[in-house]
Amino acid sequence: MKLKDWFEHWGLTKIKLTAGFFESEWQAQTADQDAAWELYVELLTRIVTQPLPDRDGDEQAALNSVHSLFGITREILRRQGRNCEQFSKVAIVVLNQIVRPFTAKWHKLALAGAFDQPERCREFRAELKTLQLDLLIYAKALAAIAQVEDLTAAAFDDPAGR
Repeated sequence: MKLKDWFEHWGLTKIKLTAGFFESEWQAQTADQDAAWELYVELLTRIVTQPLPDRDGDEQAALNSVHSLFGITREILRRQGRNCEQFSKVAIVVLNQIVRPFTAKWHKLALAGAFDQPERCREFRAELKTLQLDLLIYAKALAAIAQVEDLTAAAFDDPAGR
């Protein structure tokens, strides 16, 4: 399967890649599966895939959690080494094209005091919800790479209906 087809299959349509990179073959190896499992666990246990009800949580803490995906992913890539090349093709692109625009925008706004303004907090939470949907798709894809049961529906379940 070509990488382009893999991204399309998982609905990661926001990803823009060069033609040559997009046409490369996709075949996960054991190290890719291990790396995918590690990141999958991180995604399912962070605010990046969990509801943040309006009356709960803290915007700065949520932004920090989203930002921590960079360090977590780097550590996984270093630990797994060159043998997780397929995982790295996906993880780096998702970080740079989906997560980075969100963190770059909100880091700058947070430094300017945005989280002291209720309107900006509502805007942040709305954009976080959009990011969460993208990262839920990513988590589903990671479950498939890792060849484990997809628990994203259970992880995002909110019994209170919030």
